Amino acid sequence: MKAVVFHGVGDIRLDDVSDPVLQAPTDALIELTASAICGTDLHMVRGTMPGMRPGTILGHEGVGVVTEVGQDVNNLRPGDRVVIPSTIACGYCSYCRSGYHAQCDNANPNGMRAGTAFFGGPQTSGPFHGLQAEYARIPFANIGAIKLPDEISDDQAILMSDIFPTGYFGAQLAAIRRGDTVVVFGCGPVGQFAIVSAHLLGASRILAVDHVPSRLEAAQAQGAEAIDFNREDPVQAILRLTGGIGADRAIDAVGIDAQRRHADGDGSTGQPSLWQPGDGPSEVLKWSVEALAKAGTLSIIGVYPEAHETFPIGKAMNKNLTLKMGNCNHRAILPELVDLVRAGVIDPAEVLTQTEPLTGALQAYEAFDQRQPGWMKVKLEP
Repeated sequence: MKAVVFHGVGDIRLDDVSDPVLQAPTDALIELTASAICGTDLHMVRGTMPGMRPGTILGHEGVGVVTEVGQDVNNLRPGDRVVIPSTIACGYCSYCRSGYHAQCDNANPNGMRAGTAFFGGPQTSGPFHGLQAEYARIPFANIGAIKLPDEISDDQAILMSDIFPTGYFGAQLAAIRRGDTVVVFGCGPVGQFAIVSAHLLGASRILAVDHVPSRLEAAQAQGAEAIDFNREDPVQAILRLTGGIGADRAIDAVGIDAQRRHADGDGSTGQPSLWQPGDGPSEVLKWSVEALAKAGTLSIIGVYPEAHETFPIGKAMNKNLTLKMGNCNHRAILPELVDLVRAGVIDPAEVLTQTEPLTGALQAYEAFDQRQPGWMKVKLEP
């Protein structure tokens, strides 16, 4: 089968690889009908998330049709159409039973304290082959593959594999209450769904900070108040717009991208990132702490590598801020979102801007990495 394969920093290829096979009684095999490119994939390609094993298939978002199931997968059968949660969970450990599927004790073969297991990631995450391919093996498939109703299209479903749940998770972590003023840093795909989710949870005002015109326009189309940080200081803008008080809640939907440093070039997939640990806190973390009202809440869902160790803790402590962060517990959130989309409350496909064949994945990666105008979210069709 064909798949997008990591060979080294700045080196990904469309390769012919072996078809996956069942390895455990809880596995299922999926024929993928849609996958996608995520900003997290770019972290692996750029080298800002180290530890990738050459030969790993990339991608952690997928929709497809079940072709084969293991003997312990009793809720699926061949022919079922499913969406695949990006993070992998067993479903029976104490963390899974508490809804912390991203901290499953059993999914990550590196051990109970190894952290989140997900598709197409570095050694620390498993590693598991990803979903930018024609077929995939899904571990713990009775938990890791959710049946889709016919009313939900592939265009809608692929956005529910990772980014819609992650945006919703960010809004949950922020503890948004009716009437709150919320600032979302980063208007990429996850940031757009953080805006959607903040509305769902009752926010009365949402301020959206970015510098890419098409992304700010998309945020405005959702009713957010756009702030271009290339045109004005975002902290001063937030304070001005809130009467000097600041926002009640802040969501960091950017992560380490707010701190990338490059000696040459633009950091695209052909150029390794020159980010180094110890450069100081990301700009977004500083902005978030400064722009929050006293006793506000900061939700961090943007990706930071383990080597990143700096944070403006003094300012946060002296403002009595609450900090919440982490990887999304996709499996705990997805069923609710499936119901919302099926009922027509939300159409996640509005965030999808490009559909490309899997054979065009390398060109799509380059355009997405360079944030070419209009490239918000890319679906790949095997």
